[in-house]
Amino acid sequence: MAVRGPLPDLGKRSLIMGIVNVTPDSFSGDGLLLSEDYVRDATQYALQMIEDGADILDIGGESTRPGAKPLLSGEEIRRISPVISAIHKARPDIPLSIDTMKYDVACVALEAGASLINDISGHGQDPRMRRLAADKGGYLVLMHNEACARDVTQTRMVGGEYLAKEERMNTEDVARDLMGLATTALEDGVSHDRIILDPGIGFGKTLEQNLALINQLDHFAPLGFPVLLGASRKSFIGRVLDLPAEARLEGTAATVAVGTMRGASILRVHDVRFMSRVVRMTHALMAAG
Repeated sequence: MAVRGPLPDLGKRSLIMGIVNVTPDSFSGDGLLLSEDYVRDATQYALQMIEDGADILDIGGESTRPGAKPLLSGEEIRRISPVISAIHKARPDIPLSIDTMKYDVACVALEAGASLINDISGHGQDPRMRRLAADKGGYLVLMHNEACARDVTQTRMVGGEYLAKEERMNTEDVARDLMGLATTALEDGVSHDRIILDPGIGFGKTLEQNLALINQLDHFAPLGFPVLLGASRKSFIGRVLDLPAEARLEGTAATVAVGTMRGASILRVHDVRFMSRVVRMTHALMAAG
């Protein structure tokens, strides 16, 4: 079991979480599964992210892009287990996260070297996931998710988007729902200092809601938990800038800068080298004067 002590500097500065997609169909075009030796290539990709400034790596074997087909647990385990093991062996000092909604996948990932469970299922979370985090002392990321797999729209430039379930929803509504998820996790034994909240950018929100959640990220501070922001290359950036996923670097940088200023504890990104520089520069500006 690789779950260790507290994440270094969590709450002291904005940490960079690098995304490692062990999939064939990532929305952002960075899925590594189609590589001839995907374990080797994913490990090298991860190690380069660490050199570029990643504090945490988030490994996922199932695409959560709008319209993606669900994956059986066995296939998801086959994809992620050797990758997590290889990265953990090469860099046991770097915290690893498993991006999954499945209990059995999370169990295998923790045994392989992960110490965080990044579960996007929201109110539909398997209760065993909370008990697993409690029993093993792992971190648990709780995400606000209003997306419905059936409510998806596709456009040529932007790509897939989850349609908003409630267009009147505001930041306070999201904060209230996240507090409910955190309260349930606490009741199931997850330690207060192991809970991380994610407002769920792009998951069942309108363009305006996504923008407001990022700009009002500091509204979640009174809840008393670290906040993860995952906006990298997402469709709302494409809608603002009219750009495909592979051309959203600058748009992502803007979300990372504002997220850092608004108190994000963790920034989940694809382009680690560039976004770590954005975070460092933003922190320097915030500290000046």
